[in-house]
Amino acid sequence: MISRSNLARQYSLEQQRFLDTHPRSRALYDRARKSLLEGVPMHWMKKWAGGFPVFVASARGAYLTDVDGLQYLDLCLGDTGAMTGHAPPDTLEAIHRQATRGITTMLPTEDSLWVAEELGRRFGLPHWQFALSATDANRFAIRLARMITGRPRILVFNWCYHGTVDETLVILQDGVPQMRPGNIGPAVNPVETTRVVEFNDRPALAEALSHGDVACILAEPAMTNIGIIHPDPGFLAAMSDLAARTGTLVVIDETHTLCAGPGGCTAAMNLHPDFVTVGKAIGAGVPGAAYGFSSKVAKALESRIPVSDCDTGGIGGTLAGNSLSLAAMRATLELVLTPESYRRTIPMAARFRSGVESVIAEYALPWIVKQLGCRVEYWFRPAPPRNGGEAAAAVDAELDRYMHLAALNRGILLTPFHNMALIAPTVTESDIDRHSAVFRESVEALVG
Repeated sequence: MISRSNLARQYSLEQQRFLDTHPRSRALYDRARKSLLEGVPMHWMKKWAGGFPVFVASARGAYLTDVDGLQYLDLCLGDTGAMTGHAPPDTLEAIHRQATRGITTMLPTEDSLWVAEELGRRFGLPHWQFALSATDANRFAIRLARMITGRPRILVFNWCYHGTVDETLVILQDGVPQMRPGNIGPAVNPVETTRVVEFNDRPALAEALSHGDVACILAEPAMTNIGIIHPDPGFLAAMSDLAARTGTLVVIDETHTLCAGPGGCTAAMNLHPDFVTVGKAIGAGVPGAAYGFSSKVAKALESRIPVSDCDTGGIGGTLAGNSLSLAAMRATLELVLTPESYRRTIPMAARFRSGVESVIAEYALPWIVKQLGCRVEYWFRPAPPRNGGEAAAAVDAELDRYMHLAALNRGILLTPFHNMALIAPTVTESDIDRHSAVFRESVEALVG
């Protein structure tokens, strides 16, 4: 229904509009190319539509302002890192207070106890440790699972995302495991370390676990980075049962699915994993993460990690569990990411979904919209995907870039990796309706 020549023409118009309205960002980008790889502090920032990213001057609540003085409704929110909204006052106060007392000491503070107890209450696991990123939390959980089980492999779902964990960068191609495109300089081909099956495929999961060499399943309870993919009814229960029967541990990564509620999908879906990992949003963007585990796991660890070797096991880091991160986590969990917050953001996400769906219906487009808590995503396919393979087959990079750039040029910031919108607590109904209007204008230019 969409002419590719018109799509290219409209993108060209949007790109010129972007260049015309962002001279200061363009100048900083040109300067940055002399000192930063590809002109950006992290290489993936090249993925922003328009040819270069906007340079940010400030961010507060649901809005950010760039160096050209343009303001945006931020529905990217640091790809979950700022799900709280930018610079929440309660967290800022805690950060300032702790910074005056010391940032890192390699010793615990009372905040670490409070955060561990609160995470235990939310996720149902009694024991916790801290890291600086969800990637590290996942890495550490994998290492612990391998030590406990004595098994070499892990299992992930096709087109999953768990940060830059080496073992997870593997996909299925025509049913055969392959290293994921873009994997840079792996020490070991992840095909050798990882079994990969499709989400929601019980027979494939059972077959993969039957070999008896999988230490743990690392999974999001609902997939997110390849579009929102909900578990089939009973799938997660079946996964847990298969894991128990084969001696496999289960690691649930709640870093993105924390959007489902205060205890993520673990609480919302009544899950009982061996490990939970969570990061990004729990410190309102201050680097920090946590991984929790059951009493059974804790007992196994206590008997296998001698004190003499506990600082050389590939787990930890000098700044992990630092005082500043823990102060930010405590304030965020206690005062920002509260049940009251979700009671506001989840209905706002439903309003977003309804607005996009109305435009899709108006133009009879074969697109869908999926929601998980305060996270919403539209996808260019007629039916919801059941697994990562189906979702990846529907990726339309050209259409993605046009929709992202058209929104950006009209003051709406979406995450560059996919068509995800995350709703901050300070978002208003008028903000949501503004996005619906921008979405309609962008679609009308393509098909009208």
